[in-house]
Amino acid sequence: MILADAAPLLLLLGLLASGRVAPLPACLFALIAALPALWLREAEGLVGFLWRESLAGAFLALPPVLIVAGGLLFQAAIAGGQASAMPRPATPARIFAVSLPGGAFLESVTGFSIGAVFALGALMAMGVRGVVAVALSVQALTLVPWGGLGPGTALGAAIAGVPGQAVGAIAAWPAALWLLLLLPLQWRLQAMAGAAPPAAERAVQAGLTLLLGALLILAHRLLPFELAGVVAAGPVAALALWRADRPARPVAAAAPYLLLLAALLAARAVPGMPLWRPYPELPGFALNHVAVVLLAVALLLLLWHGRADRAGPALARALRPGAALLLYVVLGRWLAEGGIAADLAAALAGLLGPAAPVAIAPMALLSGIVTGTNVGSNAALMPVQHALGQAMGLDPALVAALHNVAGGAGAGMGAAGLAMLCALVGDGTRPAQAWRLLLPSMAAVLAAATLALWWWGGARPAP
Repeated sequence: MILADAAPLLLLLGLLASGRVAPLPACLFALIAALPALWLREAEGLVGFLWRESLAGAFLALPPVLIVAGGLLFQAAIAGGQASAMPRPATPARIFAVSLPGGAFLESVTGFSIGAVFALGALMAMGVRGVVAVALSVQALTLVPWGGLGPGTALGAAIAGVPGQAVGAIAAWPAALWLLLLLPLQWRLQAMAGAAPPAAERAVQAGLTLLLGALLILAHRLLPFELAGVVAAGPVAALALWRADRPARPVAAAAPYLLLLAALLAARAVPGMPLWRPYPELPGFALNHVAVVLLAVALLLLLWHGRADRAGPALARALRPGAALLLYVVLGRWLAEGGIAADLAAALAGLLGPAAPVAIAPMALLSGIVTGTNVGSNAALMPVQHALGQAMGLDPALVAALHNVAGGAGAGMGAAGLAMLCALVGDGTRPAQAWRLLLPSMAAVLAAATLALWWWGGARPAP
């Protein structure tokens, strides 16, 4: 029975790890592999179960799918309208500005590794190339749980049955610690790029990183979690870019992002918006949801710039990732509601005993690396993680937060994303070379998540 339960996840992770099967067919195969275990539990009502839970999964998948479409429309609206690279020699301040706060801000707004693409383009314009440029550009993906306005975190919270705000508030602490632990790697990569930072510059970069982490934590006390990454990274990015390239970059370059941020804040301030909630146990979909606002702003910018002809191709590019996200969520729903996730978690808890909670972060990191997205990581593994946390008596919000931080970190260093960045470098750099440089980053996020597990797992109050 355990082998039948584990088959869909093992098949999904194996196919994705092979690099030979795309996410969409891999998830289709996993859905098929889940049928025997579901049949053993739901032999008489299997068809009704599959129909019912697939519809619920489709409702859960609607916001992230719309955010995918909105993000690609937004990128199509602003692409070509601004210069993202800085054609000046590499300096420690410039490398830091584009690879961490600048890229993290763009990633928080748009998602889909756009922050890393921006960072890579800026680094290559400075003359930084090869595996060092790839590893530096990945630093832009340190806020993946808040990337693209947080669809992965929202989905993971919904699967775990806890408020997204609680998940984000806890996740901000290990994420902030991870940022600080990454500084030695950032400085080593800067030195490899020929711009070793002096002590004074390191102190400034450490201060800016500390400010980014502090704003990330504070934002969850004042704002919806979806906006925390944007609000935290925005001021730090502006300050770092101003330091790196005086005079300040043109205001016009930041106008689309400022417009989007203003629209998101304004939409959140409107009370009593209509709410679609066909499933009482699941979060509803409001008219002022971030996905709706993102789509509206993206369409407005397309019309304003006379680029409406780009909408069709952008939406066409959204079809495959949107379909993959839908199948990921449906798979997660089948595993959770069919009892498969709970049985797997019970088996894992029995195998590892008291050490079982320590496995949460490594499993999340692996799932992020394999699936390549925080949404995919949450959909595929959160049901198992949630059940494991229940078996060990852990706060569900803590389990979801740890999974989001480690899974988001893995997604930022995922196979598909690194392959894309290596292709953009175009000099034969391979993902395995980047992974070797990024091993300290993986160790750092696991250390931060383990410390958070020890702190809040020891019955300390959540923030």
